[in-house]
Amino acid sequence: MKITEYQTFVVATPWRNLTYFVMRTDAGHVGVGEARVVGKTHTVVEYLRDVRRHIVGHDPCDIEDLYRRFTLVDFGSAGEVAMTGLALVEMACWDVIGKAANLPVYQLIGGKVRDRVPAYANGWYTVEREPEQFAAAASRVVDAGYQAMKFDPFGAGDLELTIAERQRSVDLIAAVREAVGPNVDLFIEMHGRFAPHEAVRIARAIERYEPGWIEEPCRPEDLGALAHVASHTSIPVATGERLYRATQFRDLFETRAAHIIQPDINQCGGLLEVKKIASTAESYSVMVAPHNVGGIVSTTAALHLVASLRNGKVLEHFNDFVDRDVQQCGSPYPAVVDGHFELPGGPGWGVELDLDFIQSHGPKLQNGVIPDPGLDMFNNESWNKRAGD
Repeated sequence: MKITEYQTFVVATPWRNLTYFVMRTDAGHVGVGEARVVGKTHTVVEYLRDVRRHIVGHDPCDIEDLYRRFTLVDFGSAGEVAMTGLALVEMACWDVIGKAANLPVYQLIGGKVRDRVPAYANGWYTVEREPEQFAAAASRVVDAGYQAMKFDPFGAGDLELTIAERQRSVDLIAAVREAVGPNVDLFIEMHGRFAPHEAVRIARAIERYEPGWIEEPCRPEDLGALAHVASHTSIPVATGERLYRATQFRDLFETRAAHIIQPDINQCGGLLEVKKIASTAESYSVMVAPHNVGGIVSTTAALHLVASLRNGKVLEHFNDFVDRDVQQCGSPYPAVVDGHFELPGGPGWGVELDLDFIQSHGPKLQNGVIPDPGLDMFNNESWNKRAGD
């Protein structure tokens, strides 16, 4: 079986692009991949045109050789663009392999260790940064069946907060905890913005609310700072969504700087590489909660992954609360019921894309380039005011 052709498509939303990769083989199978690329959509699409020699004419079953071609054959290091392009192709290859074998992907990577995957909600706090509004929004998340949620209460804070801003952020966390009760997991997003002493000060102030983790309390590449925070709070530390090579995770494990890692299939080279990272994490007693800002394919692929991990913890989900129309990019869209995703059915990913919908929701080019929407993660006032998007 050989890959004969492929196409890319982009769906635009007010704050993210979703890039789809559709691949065909001489056996008649079609495989699909998807990635959300931060600020480099056009670059990744063009890159995939440039590396046609690494895709067409190759056997989609040769995943390890696909990784070698993308990361070692070309001169230079494989950065974020190459790893995201690789992930798109690799995901489509797994879809083809599953369809050829008439098996879901999770059965090809070790089988399932759970029948359902816990979910947590993100994107739900598009409200004014006030305790009453955060509490009401959090209550709606619980009403939708979620038993866990993540949010960033820190506004535009960077390195240090003023006393007033620190208290305002703590008050938001307190309001959410009171609204949802003691049995809902709260994950606190910090977006890598704080100096370690400030992160520790915040962590100690919110320990009473028993968060499930604090995420990226310091710059993600500053492993010493992360390790300092982890050693000075009882709250677990999560990080990893901005790492894209196994060597970066290796260094993270060695410093004992995190209790939960959050690799993203989209930017770590795909399913198999993240599976390897997760297996290494298990040897360090570290849990895995994949980062997931994608649509139907990325979410479904992450479900296949977490279902196969002994140290899998929970999966992030945005699309019930922002940009709900991206759920129409294909079917069946995985629904969250009683706080969990059911495992996907059907061969491969078990997803059929609606290419008519995808093509009708493409971005408007600016000077021939695909624009990248987005929000400044260091200015969460702008995110919180996007109610109704």
